[in-house]
Amino acid sequence: MKRSLLLLVVAVLLTAAPLLFIPHSDFGGTDGQAEKTIQVIAPHYQPWAQTIFEPPGGEVETLLFSVQAAVGAGIIGYIIGVYKGRANKREEAE
Repeated sequence: MKRSLLLLVVAVLLTAAPLLFIPHSDFGGTDGQAEKTIQVIAPHYQPWAQTIFEPPGGEVETLLFSVQAAVGAGIIGYIIGVYKGRANKREEAE
């Protein structure tokens, strides 16, 4: 119980630390930073690829990102469960 609580506190602190130590920072994405850097390095550059799907708003983009993260976490959890189950079966067989 104490270990779980300690891990929870550490996770909350790691999540909140950037907001506490850099209070008025603009936490933008890397896409925007990349565009600015490209404009500085090569101002005449024209992108050769187009976006396949442009979400209608920021909320939809956040939702899609969250769903992607949840699916990825589910896949990782499933794989860990499969390996743990196999290990348990091997131990029972011995």
